[in-house]
Amino acid sequence: MRQTLLGCGDNGGKTPHQQRIQAHRKMAKSKHPTERNQTLKPPAIQPATRPPRLGPRPLPLHLMTAAATWTSCTIASTNLNDAWPILQPPQSGDQNDPLADLKTAIAQIVDKDAAGTIINPFTLAVAQAAAQRMSDLLAAILAYRRHPYHRPASAAPIIWQEGNSVLTDHAPGTQGPVVLLIPSLVNRSYILDLRTDHSFAGWLAAAGFRPLVLDWGCPGDIERNFTLTDYIAGRLDRALNHACALAAGPVSVLGYCMGGNLALALAGRRGRDIAALATIATPWDFSADAPPGSAHIDLLQPQIEMLLRQYNGLPVDMIQALFHNLDPMLVMRKFLKFHQLEEDSPAATAFVALEDWLNDGVPVVQAVARECLLGWYGKNQPFHGEWQVAGQAVAPASIRCPSLLTIPAADRIVPPKSALALAAIMPHATVLRPALGHVGMMSSQQAISEVWQPIADWLRQNVG
Repeated sequence: MRQTLLGCGDNGGKTPHQQRIQAHRKMAKSKHPTERNQTLKPPAIQPATRPPRLGPRPLPLHLMTAAATWTSCTIASTNLNDAWPILQPPQSGDQNDPLADLKTAIAQIVDKDAAGTIINPFTLAVAQAAAQRMSDLLAAILAYRRHPYHRPASAAPIIWQEGNSVLTDHAPGTQGPVVLLIPSLVNRSYILDLRTDHSFAGWLAAAGFRPLVLDWGCPGDIERNFTLTDYIAGRLDRALNHACALAAGPVSVLGYCMGGNLALALAGRRGRDIAALATIATPWDFSADAPPGSAHIDLLQPQIEMLLRQYNGLPVDMIQALFHNLDPMLVMRKFLKFHQLEEDSPAATAFVALEDWLNDGVPVVQAVARECLLGWYGKNQPFHGEWQVAGQAVAPASIRCPSLLTIPAADRIVPPKSALALAAIMPHATVLRPALGHVGMMSSQQAISEVWQPIADWLRQNVG
């Protein structure tokens, strides 16, 4: 019951990720003791087990935003009538009126019937356009939900697991430099392995590396009371142990978004075991170009605490609502664009794959949500040197291994100024500034040349 409330286990109590873990455990128990440490491939997920698409989440919020926006356009258009003096047709010979073209256009579309009642074709056209856009949006959402594309089960074998977290090997049996990939705690890890034909982990493997992806999984009973210290000084520490054992020495660590913050904390604790550190779109100064009102989030602490207690954490739809506030019109724009695509086109498939990931979120447990919302965003603890893991301040300036900071110029989720604050306290770090957005560094075709290749080149220069 609790997991369903948090957004996990909507399919008979088991998500595809949980099915993989359960099958792995059963296989491990059924094997002879000497076989239990062998690499196991996750079982294929049958189509019947796929849960229905719920996106774009939260759907009521997106539909209300669309309806309010387009309805308000219709209402506002009724005020464009010829009674306004400023909209009277320009006088002949008046060459200095900056609104002359607008007045002429309004005069051409506003007319009166025989009784003198204003007939405004413009208002009618706006109303029809608003209704058509709403219809197109609904059709696009249905087309997305019914699209035949479904991400196949990962072929990467699980080589380590603890609780609901697993470590997958995307180049098993190879001898390339090991790279531990750390995703955010609030999104699924497969943004790093998005599609079979467009996968960052797969691309690194093809380039000669041995990428290991840490999949945090959906919080269960074991993780319910976790703090960031439990995740970093506990689970991430032990995942690094396994990676180092596999490599027989230090490994490279790469963190994406919030995963970069976790990687920074890990590097501060385990510097001798990390050959190189890379972060992608990692925030540090949470006040830099922050959304309006975020500086006063501490004023909402009583309400935040009430929500966290009620839901035992931060549910997926609530997290999605926070992202919605960064760009309320984004879902409308991208789904109307999707509506113009052919179902079987590569662009439509890429859209569906990314949208599936965006809506396949992970709830955040109470303590972690509290640390991030009130500690990071409310008090800006990382920037002020007050963020601690296991009683130790996270101090990026003390990191001595080669470091690469990838800071996308068009990021609206992590403002570039927020990530550049990290570069300011790590003067020896290499900084990469691709002309991409936050998600585009993993999902776009330009990501290969602007992000993936430069990261691979940098890794080769620093770890061989």
